Formats: sequence, structure tokens, C-alpha cells
Amino acid sequence: MNDTHHLSDAEAKLLAILQRDASASVAEMAEATNASPATVWRRIRALEERGVIGPPVRLVDPAKVGRGMDVYCQVRMKAQDAPSRAAFQRAVDAEPAILEVYSVTGEWDYMLHMVVRDIADFEAILMRRLLELDCVAGTSTIFALRRIKHTREVPL
Repeated sequence: MNDTHHLSDAEAKLLAILQRDASASVAEMAEATNASPATVWRRIRALEERGVIGPPVRLVDPAKVGRGMDVYCQVRMKAQDAPSRAAFQRAVDAEPAILEVYSVTGEWDYMLHMVVRDIADFEAILMRRLLELDCVAGTSTIFALRRIKHTREVPL
């Protein structure tokens, strides 16, 4: 088995705690996992070094900061050559409202998830960032009515 996919029971417990509350103290995690704080600290550092976990972040509720509209935009490219892919990558990287970009299979080439203020905000991004690109053939948009489930916890 590839070591990057194998987690010990202790590592899985730590990851479950960290995914629910990254602000939990090492002492709290030690108590919850029946380990010493030093052991917990070493395990967390080892998980970071293996690339299993990244830096701790705080999640922001988009609606509470004026970005309450989730938009999913499918993008079809005219070409998939390296310069076209690089231009597309630069454009989506430059737009903070685009949170996630996936290369996908099927009729479309990319799926973008953005959080915008309103339809006018989305239209500006669509016209300024996406449709201005020579490599983009077209887009299709889905507006989310509301979030039903939203989690960042990966099943372990």
C-alpha cells in the first residue's frame, strides 16, 4: 500500500479533530486521542511534512461578507494546447471570486465555483475574465438557489 494513503488510527483521529476545529489546542487533541501533547505535536508535524494536511485556515461564511451567491460555471475551450491552458490558468488565478477550478470530463472542459455579490458581479467576471480569453469557446452557468450541505471534511 502506498504510504501516503495509509493512516494510523491515531492519525485518523487527529485529522478528524483538525477538520472539525483547527483551533483545538494540542492539549485538547492529546486528551481526545489518549496521547501526550508532544506525541500529538509530532504527529501533526509529520502529517504536514507528508502533505496530508496544509496550514490551518479559518472558513469565512461568504454571505456574511457580501458574497452570498454561489455560481457554477462550465467552460468549453477552443483548444487544449499548453499556451491556451496557461492563459486560462492565469485568468482564473487572477480572479479572487473564483474559489475552485476543476478540469472535468464530458462536454465541458472546466467547472468553476465562484462566490459573487450578485448577478451583475458575476456578469463582470464572466465578461472581463472568461469570455475575453481567445481560448474560451463558451460557458454555461448554474446559479445555486441555496446551500444544502457544505463541508470541507474529507471522510477518513
